[in-house]
Amino acid sequence: MKDDIKQTQDPVTGQVFGKSAEYSGRKKTLSTRYPVSGFEQDYQKQVESFNIEHVVSQIRQHQVKDKLKPVKGVKNIIAVASGKGGVGKSTTTVMLAKALQQLGATVGILDADIYGPSIPKMLGVKQQPESPDNKSFLPVDADGIQSMSLGYILDEKAPAIWRGAMVTKALMQMVEDTRWASVDYLIMDLPPGTGDIQLTMIQKIPVTAAVLVTTPQDIALLDAQKALAMFQKVDIPVLGVIENMSTYVCENCGHEAHIFGQHGGSKMAEEFSVPMLGQLPLNIDIRLNMDKGQPDKVWHNDHPLNQNALLMALRTAQNLAQLPIKFSLTDSLKLNKV
Repeated sequence: MKDDIKQTQDPVTGQVFGKSAEYSGRKKTLSTRYPVSGFEQDYQKQVESFNIEHVVSQIRQHQVKDKLKPVKGVKNIIAVASGKGGVGKSTTTVMLAKALQQLGATVGILDADIYGPSIPKMLGVKQQPESPDNKSFLPVDADGIQSMSLGYILDEKAPAIWRGAMVTKALMQMVEDTRWASVDYLIMDLPPGTGDIQLTMIQKIPVTAAVLVTTPQDIALLDAQKALAMFQKVDIPVLGVIENMSTYVCENCGHEAHIFGQHGGSKMAEEFSVPMLGQLPLNIDIRLNMDKGQPDKVWHNDHPLNQNALLMALRTAQNLAQLPIKFSLTDSLKLNKV
């Protein structure tokens, strides 16, 4: 009975549990390796083959590429990438961060888009990071999300006229010199493209996995496929695809139009055997509140789009939980005692 849960479909995400969960018949407990706050009753009622009385979550640290040291204070780094600009990558980064936070995880955002840092504006935070020792930085708090961006340090209208080596150095300083505090998921907003800068970033930073963002347009899909190939080249798992601007619903008549095309993200996911995490519509609430730096006005329980965001975050975290765990000395001692 214990192993049967691995073959069972998760009724919330629609994905197979696999290695992301375990069931104890003796304790009548479902243990997940991804955050599920707010969905406990759904699992208790809808996983009908098991007598579940308790649902607990423990987010583990997962393996990264050989020879790369994990960032202190961070369990997992999820890179959010796109092959081209303008597809809503930064918006998706904030959406995933807010949704994972609602699910009970400790979340951080690293704005790695050195040339166009937009995360501070979207989070509605302008303060400069504090440096208690003149060597390291404290992450900037944005309603409980730890964040770091070059946009906190430079004037938002000042261009970053830097060469590739300078960009990489600045990014590594933000990663390594920030005092992240027990972050379960650090969501890294990568700059658009698949050039030398992006490749160097993901080769030097201990990225656990990646999420791809695209629109249904053929051009966007072609560029997203290049981003997928980049991650495959460096052996970084891709957790799935999020299709942004999938539809537009007219506020006056309610007509739904696929103005950028249809089924592009799902076709890409099927063709390259990566999960389809979900879709976001072209919605004026998202645009207005991201521009105003008020993400909480969209990503909260009373907004109709929030449930969609939570499901995408659940699928993302569940797919990450399928990856090999990084075992520590503490883990080894626990196993020896059993």
